Amino acid sequence: EFFVKGDPELKYTTTFKVELKKFKDNDRVEKLVGAYTVKNVNGTWQRVSIPLAHFSAIDAYNGELAGWTAVDEFVIILDSRLADVLEGVLYFDNIQFVKHENKLPQASDLRLSKIRKLYKEDCSTIEWAQWIAHRLRGFPQEVIVKKEFPQEDKDFLREIARDTWGFFDNIVDKHSALPLDTIAFTKEAVFAPESAFGDYTNVTNIGLYLACIVAAYDLAFITKEDALERIQQTLNTIERLETHQGFLFNYYDTTTMERTSNFISQIDSGWLTAGIDVVKNAFPDKLKRQCERILSNFDFSFFYDDVAQQFYHGYYTNTKAYANYHYGSFYTEPRIVSYCAIARGDVPMEHWLRLDRTLPESYEWQNQEPVNRTEKTFRGIKYFGGYYEYQDMRYVPSWGGSAFEALMPPLFLKENELAPKSMGLNNKRHAQIQASYPIEKWGYPVWGLSPCSIPGGGYSEYGVNILGLKGYKRGVVTPHATFLALEYIPEQAIANLRKMLELYDIYGEYGFYDAVDPETGDVAYKYLCLDQAMTLIALDNYLNDGAIRNYVHQDPAIKAGEHLYTEENLFE
Repeated sequence: EFFVKGDPELKYTTTFKVELKKFKDNDRVEKLVGAYTVKNVNGTWQRVSIPLAHFSAIDAYNGELAGWTAVDEFVIILDSRLADVLEGVLYFDNIQFVKHENKLPQASDLRLSKIRKLYKEDCSTIEWAQWIAHRLRGFPQEVIVKKEFPQEDKDFLREIARDTWGFFDNIVDKHSALPLDTIAFTKEAVFAPESAFGDYTNVTNIGLYLACIVAAYDLAFITKEDALERIQQTLNTIERLETHQGFLFNYYDTTTMERTSNFISQIDSGWLTAGIDVVKNAFPDKLKRQCERILSNFDFSFFYDDVAQQFYHGYYTNTKAYANYHYGSFYTEPRIVSYCAIARGDVPMEHWLRLDRTLPESYEWQNQEPVNRTEKTFRGIKYFGGYYEYQDMRYVPSWGGSAFEALMPPLFLKENELAPKSMGLNNKRHAQIQASYPIEKWGYPVWGLSPCSIPGGGYSEYGVNILGLKGYKRGVVTPHATFLALEYIPEQAIANLRKMLELYDIYGEYGFYDAVDPETGDVAYKYLCLDQAMTLIALDNYLNDGAIRNYVHQDPAIKAGEHLYTEENLFE
């Protein structure tokens, strides 16, 4: 809490922002704890009370402070885009933390059906897994599959694509038509006490599942009638799910279709939109009307911060607050939302130029000092460019140096076709460095770093550090990174896949498992819906001349944004 008033004689802004910050670890890098916009300031003292639920140091589920003693700074921000008066005086007094009797909004509104909850609590892990499996279209019988793959490369890839489709053919609830997020086994058995079956899904999974059905049709694994039936069932479920401001919540139970999250995610909503776009344009005579009805609810200006001119990560319905962070880096996966939101008119074009290609030289923690970070102009709007360099290759960095950030958006957007010497070239260079750096610098026998499962349990972010502004840590290798690189360096990618098969027990009934530790050979015997989807969509694009991208760019609204790629050269 604090008190604030404006000076009536000298004028004052009625709106400003406050932030709390802390220094991260020992490197003295500031990290935002939380921000809040104060409005309706007047010329008399008034008390401003900000619930601590608005800050990320709070565990929003139990209302406890988490690491609050690490807060170092209270910051008052007077931004010219936010302030209604640009000169004047504000007075502040009595800044303090105050404990009140009222509690934070709880997560008690997230209720699973009583029968299901009681059944789950009364079951053993194996019994519960078997009950979930009974609701699916099918289920694997063996953990490790040894097979002779074709020598011809395209036949080899088609074989992998067919097996990968098995996940989406089977690991879908028969009643809700929602794909499960995760299935995990031990090396010895499908059903074991350590096995895990993610009887939940998120909106990215749903959107990519729809695109995977189209990919299976493209690859002649299913008929048009089968594809339409599957898509229709899922679209019908989407229209029944609980929403907020037209957007789906981030997670739902696949058996009851109840939401299990209070969070509305910007990027996940974007992947759902992309998947619906694909099916709308793949089967316009059958699905266009329903798809457009669903898409009409998605106005991405809901996530847009007009002051920062960037997107918030999302919105919490239980605290009625936006996430504390923005998507500020240009070359990361949320650029697909930025592109589509601009093309459709949800946000202004200027937003594209407010995403950082590189960071100022004063950001000493970044991996390298950017080259040619000079002011540029795009349709009259000024912004800063620049790039990094490695072995005479210029590239615009991602945040963490992962394949996912760099190469997932061009599964759906024609970055390579529209800007072969700019964005497309940047994609290729990320693929090239992904493939060379771990082999040359770390001595890895195989390559491909991206967020993925950890052998033995868990999930983490991995990347090739030099490809990122901050850079993720080195670690396990995930096959989906190789598939994302397939269109850019096909010979290296195919050789890498064959090497994985030669060295590790990493292949099951639904294709490659999620990750392997290249130094120990330990495998994460897990299938993630997200990573399986990136694999199958990448294979469809490679084998069918960019089929998924072609569907998306049939949409006039998407084509309206193509100038964002054609008119910018990242390396000039």
